[in-house]
Order: sequence, then structure tokens, then C-alpha cells
Amino acid sequence: MRVVRALSAAVLTLTVAAGPAAADASPSPSQDETSAPTQAGTSFRTATEIEQGQRATASGSTGDYLYWSFPADTGQRPTVEATVKLPETHASQTWQIDVWDGLRRRQACQYGAQTRTAEADTSSVKLTCVLRTVRAWSEPWGNDPLPGTYYVRLTATGVATADLGLPVDTGIRVDSKDIGGSAAVDGSLAEPLVPGIASKAEEEQEDAAVLAGLEPEDGWTSGWWSDRWVWTAIGGILAALAGVGGYALTRGTGRPSRVPPGA
Repeated sequence: MRVVRALSAAVLTLTVAAGPAAADASPSPSQDETSAPTQAGTSFRTATEIEQGQRATASGSTGDYLYWSFPADTGQRPTVEATVKLPETHASQTWQIDVWDGLRRRQACQYGAQTRTAEADTSSVKLTCVLRTVRAWSEPWGNDPLPGTYYVRLTATGVATADLGLPVDTGIRVDSKDIGGSAAVDGSLAEPLVPGIASKAEEEQEDAAVLAGLEPEDGWTSGWWSDRWVWTAIGGILAALAGVGGYALTRGTGRPSRVPPGA
């Protein structure tokens, strides 16, 4: 029974170790609103960088293209929310958010109202795009979300000519849910898909130009660790416990099956 006790203690230790990993999946506190960006870019190259958990704002005109960028790491499922405050008087308008990864591949929304129509004189419109879970690695021909920089574009796709140029106020926020080991895959990228990061690595200079400078708070994980390792170890120990317990139940009382004559 000492073996059973030892294996039970090991399971308890691994379960406690898995606790902090699960706690890390909780949403991080919001960034200081005073440090959030108050403008948006007009193209991929000028996209305004925002941290996850920040609410960025920007003023613009109906018909403008507004761009932001944010970092997303392995195991995260980002949710992009955008709000547009419209002028008091306007005709019907259709607004849309689109998301691209670091290779500028358009990423489909898993669910959410990516496109919405604001009827005449509606005060605001809210858009949501929940992306698929970011994977550590993918086939070259795949279109799976990969760790790196993501770009968000907000624009009006259906606007009456009379409404072009009307002022609007926009707000955008990106949050992520950590999916954990259920989304883990074998393999990882050599570098996250951050425009300019490869050039910086080759030059090995601190002042090398990088088109996107933000990264997750704890750095890029590159998919080397997930809680799948913990639960795999726990499963192996439970299997060993089952084997030891089964042997203890079936080995009998210890008396020989055949008793010698005269015993």
C-alpha cells in the first residue's frame, strides 16, 4: 500500500501545480484608461497599437478606414468589440469590422455581429468579432490564427453620399479567453508573426526597425507549454494507481493454490 500512497501524493502535488495554470486563465485587469490611445491609423502600416484589456478611442469621419493592431498569443481566443457613436441626424449606415493576422490573412469571425446596419437617426452601433483560438503552429496552406500581431479595421460599408464626412466617435476593446491545453498542438513557430521581428533578430540591434512593438504581458510562449502536460501526467499516474489497485484485489490471500500432501 506504500506504493498507492506515494502515487496518491504525486497526483495531489500535480493537481496543486495545475491550480496556478488555471488561475492564469482569468482575464487580466483593465489597463489604465488614461494611457489608452485616442487615435486610429489609416492603413496597416500606421495602425495604432493597443494592449489587450485597453479601451482605445478615436474620432473620425464616416467613410474613413480606421486601423488598430494588438498582440495575440498561443491558446488565446480574442474578442474584438467596437462601438460607433453616430451623429444626431443621418441616413441608414452599415458598419463592419475586419481582422487580419501578421501575414495579412483575413481571419473569419467564429461568431458575433461583425456587420451591423444602423437605421436612420440611430445614436450608436456595436460590433463584435470572436476569433478562433490562436494555434502554436499550422500547415503552410492553412489559414489558422497564429501568434503575432493582429490588425482590426473599422469602416462604414454602406453610406449615403450625403452622410460621407460626418463626424463619428469610435471605441474599440480587445479581450481574450485562455483556452488552455485543449487547443494545444505539436509544433510551434520559430518567431511570432510580428512584422519586422525577423529583421530585428538578424541584425541583433536594439534600435532595429520593428513595425509592431507590442507583445503579450508575459512574452511570447511559442506553444512550448500548456496545461495539457499536467493533465497527461495525472492521467498516467491514475492509470498506474488503477493497475496497482487491480493487482492488490486479485492477488488473493497469499496462500499457495496447491497444498502439499500431509500439510
